[in-house]
Amino acid sequence: MEINPRHFTWQVDGKVATITLNRPERKNPLTFESYKELIETFQKLANTEKVKTVVITGAGGNFCSGGDVHEIIGPLVEMREQKQAERLLSFTRMSGELVKVMRACPQPIISAIDGVCAGAGAIIAMASDIRFGTPRSRVAFLFVKVGLSGADMGACAMLPRLIGQGRAAELLYTGRFMAADEAERWGFYNRLVTPEKLLEQASQFARELADGPTVAHATTKRCLHQEWDMSIDDAIEAEAQAQAACMETEDFARAYRAFAAKQTPKFEGN
Repeated sequence: MEINPRHFTWQVDGKVATITLNRPERKNPLTFESYKELIETFQKLANTEKVKTVVITGAGGNFCSGGDVHEIIGPLVEMREQKQAERLLSFTRMSGELVKVMRACPQPIISAIDGVCAGAGAIIAMASDIRFGTPRSRVAFLFVKVGLSGADMGACAMLPRLIGQGRAAELLYTGRFMAADEAERWGFYNRLVTPEKLLEQASQFARELADGPTVAHATTKRCLHQEWDMSIDDAIEAEAQAQAACMETEDFARAYRAFAAKQTPKFEGN
């Protein structure tokens, strides 16, 4: 998989790819260009077999401060003043596309979050499958602070499913920062670790997932996403079909043979 990003760093170690948002002097904000590069990266990941899991993090002790005030917010205000409604809609659709490709990407995505995680940065964390935080991390869906709604990039659909309707409403109405212990207690974070161990432990978790059954993990992710708007009966049928397909994989047979031989299965992704 050929990835040569200009707006973040890209590293592959074995079966784990790490994306590092890399503008530490500005707390790693996003630009129009970095949005596009991230979208292209996750689109390519959907068609690669080498990478089994993805870690996304930020450089310099912060995750992501959201859209760059001068490189995104300023130009959007200019579009508004010039009554360029179509360009505004084009941007909001483009930013939402990042969440779509992250959810469509078959590999589990783990966010390793330190420091500031705000605006679009909080959305990237929300769109990930697993979130590791640190005690000093702070998360805010602060769109209201710039006169916008909390309805951004799928937040009104996804955040309530993570932390509950009332809690999500509070964060989206106020734009306040959610402290790390609160984020863990509410279920936004899967776990808290020290800043020094953050990337190490997130990467270790990613490696453990990468050693698992690839098709089964991709199926779990797809079902978690698709079943949000299904009835229980429809979900049970969808999972029956999905699980039957997994039973056709060689990894399923490998697991049985290893169990019968009292060995640990070594999955190969097929």
